[in-house]
Amino acid sequence: MNVSIESAVHRYAMPAEWALHERCWMAWPCRERLWRGEMDAARRAFAEVAATIGRYEPVTMLARPDLIEQANDYCGGVVDITAFPMDDSWMRDTGPTFVRNCEGVVAGCDWRFNGWGGKETPHDADAGLAGALLAELGLQRFATSIVMEGGAIHVDGRGTLLTTDSVLLNKNRNPSVPRADMAEFLRGALGAKKIIWLAGGLVGDMTDGHVDNVVCFVRPGVVLAQICSDPRDPNYAVLQENRCILDSSTDVQGQPLTVLTIEQPDPVFQSGERLALSYVNFYIANGGVVMPAFGCPQDADAYATVAAAFPHREVVQIDARVILKGGGGIHCITQQQPAAQV
Repeated sequence: MNVSIESAVHRYAMPAEWALHERCWMAWPCRERLWRGEMDAARRAFAEVAATIGRYEPVTMLARPDLIEQANDYCGGVVDITAFPMDDSWMRDTGPTFVRNCEGVVAGCDWRFNGWGGKETPHDADAGLAGALLAELGLQRFATSIVMEGGAIHVDGRGTLLTTDSVLLNKNRNPSVPRADMAEFLRGALGAKKIIWLAGGLVGDMTDGHVDNVVCFVRPGVVLAQICSDPRDPNYAVLQENRCILDSSTDVQGQPLTVLTIEQPDPVFQSGERLALSYVNFYIANGGVVMPAFGCPQDADAYATVAAAFPHREVVQIDARVILKGGGGIHCITQQQPAAQV
């Protein structure tokens, strides 16, 4: 195990996503085959997400050097554009996971990235993106031997962490790491004192079940979980199991979790395969929440649920169907950098 001793000594921990942000990081779409002929629509969707988040906090869009002019054309000068080598556009998973210590100093965790268990190649540039970005920012880098992605974890900012067995313990990522050692790693790297292991994620999720598609914290002690009311649906069993785990879990302070629920959207298929549509795959910005819509009857109720969960933030709903066709959601294409505290 390569748990960062320095991280533990200086008490670095991952802040909650609702903590004040320095900025949001995104990556411009560049893998043509991923978008199946809808590259222009993908670019417009990314630009809309960036512009919406930009109403609340600064946004920097990383783009391959040959796509800088294109990114500027689509983003219209609303966000900062920076040249960076990359293979793909899922900043949540390829960018650093930012942490902060008790003195308010921000650093970053650089996980090993293997293309979601070897599913996407090439991924060499993406594997080096987090470390290179931290160097560019002049922030301390904590590199580990653990293979994981930022979408595999969610925290409450007080020491409680949500994750899934199906990702961190998957043989395509960390085949020889038992759960106890993985828990030790998460404690050392992210300041996780209490880990809640969920069963898995959505059918059709090429990440093997990232937690950011099924459950997230909305404030300490309160989680929002996607559910399925149809026992015939392929997602029903795993979402029911996740709900049972949450109902019987406590947070780091030993208090039972309050579980809010949100009904999953209607199924959408692409080339005969179901896409992993999720309403909890949203971005919490400074003063706002940018959440997905899918053009289905559940959109309005989902908006109302998220708005009620974040009464002091403006909630904006964006059509995310094109982003889903590429394999992810709004949370997947964004990464928050917490503000330093002095």
